[in-house]
Amino acid sequence: MVVAASVPFDGFYAAEYTEVVRLAVALTGRADVAEELAQDAFVAAYRRWSRVSRYDDPAGWVRRVVTNRCISSGRRYVAELRSVAKLGRHRPSHEDPAGPADDDLWAVVRSLPRRQAQVIALAFVEDRSVRDIAGILGCGEETVRTHLRRGRRTIAERLCVEDTSVHGGDGNG
Repeated sequence: MVVAASVPFDGFYAAEYTEVVRLAVALTGRADVAEELAQDAFVAAYRRWSRVSRYDDPAGWVRRVVTNRCISSGRRYVAELRSVAKLGRHRPSHEDPAGPADDDLWAVVRSLPRRQAQVIALAFVEDRSVRDIAGILGCGEETVRTHLRRGRRTIAERLCVEDTSVHGGDGNG
């Protein structure tokens, strides 16, 4: 959803928050972390609202901020796990019994290179077009198509998927 620049921040927040959190959950795998990262992204937008509200796509700006924060959060989490492992402790189980049925898929997505994970999440969680994704991430449409193709291929290889919807198409949704 693209919210017009004339909308006050509270209207923008109300219109976009749920979808931004869904995107962050897809990238982090954890609803609690996703909500925190989404809230941080909206705080950043609020602080700069006089400028961000004039962008062609303020919602895309927030999505770019949240996807970048998700990737950074994942890196911090991995670094923390390594530190804990060095101390000889065991990683606690964070399995969520109410997690999505396709948790294996999203675990693979989260293991993809940063841009591939962002592109896959925007395409499949939010059903964004290649053009929208390019605008949100600040890259070219051909770059988005390349990341979609490579990401789909890796997901298919890792999950041994024979479904043509994962292999096929160029993501021109």
